[in-house]
Amino acid sequence: MRDLSTFKGCPAPKPVRLEGRFVTAEPYDKAQHLEALWDGLGGMAINPLLTYFTQPDFAGIADFDAWLDSVQTKGGWVTEVFRDNKTGKVVGMANYMRADPANGVVEVGGVAHGPAMSRTPLATEAHYLMARHVFDDLGYRRYEWKCHNENEPSKATANRYGFTFEGVFRQHMLSKGKNRDTAWFSMIDGEWPLIKAAFEAWLAPENFDAEGRQVRKLEDIRADLSKGAGE
Repeated sequence: MRDLSTFKGCPAPKPVRLEGRFVTAEPYDKAQHLEALWDGLGGMAINPLLTYFTQPDFAGIADFDAWLDSVQTKGGWVTEVFRDNKTGKVVGMANYMRADPANGVVEVGGVAHGPAMSRTPLATEAHYLMARHVFDDLGYRRYEWKCHNENEPSKATANRYGFTFEGVFRQHMLSKGKNRDTAWFSMIDGEWPLIKAAFEAWLAPENFDAEGRQVRKLEDIRADLSKGAGE
């Protein structure tokens, strides 16, 4: 258990560049990234992709631009875009949001994986890089993931990455004119070393065959490490 007697809070998350083997997270810059991100998320196909986001559907890139401006300037989100190291293309985004530096708590949200990123090592590595920055660089105690309780893919992803399900906040908010119950997940600093080791073992070159397919599942690696830690 971490000694909190001298804990004085954490730095607020700021835009940061985080480079991995498959993907690089870059601070969002409108001039550089707006059109590339819009295209990477599928253009007008963004609306079905973001079904469970709370904002109304976008009529076009201008609406998307206005929304990004709003969540950053009014919501205090720190938007990171994901660039495929192999192709150089922007393929997705996520945000550090609702930061509580005094208590060492921050959420990752506004997560959108474009078609070129979804269900690939890029997605796993991007979230490993963002979590590593939170825990190892900024010293946070708690990292949160929240989603619409009907968003089964998001819940499955949170579980796969090592977040722990904490429950459902009923009638938490309105989303697109309807009720949203919100599922809450978290990982905490005491769990991070094992979660980090599992990420790194999964991302290692030897965990992929000649066709680029995983050899071992992330969940299995984490379970084996947990079992070994308990022996």
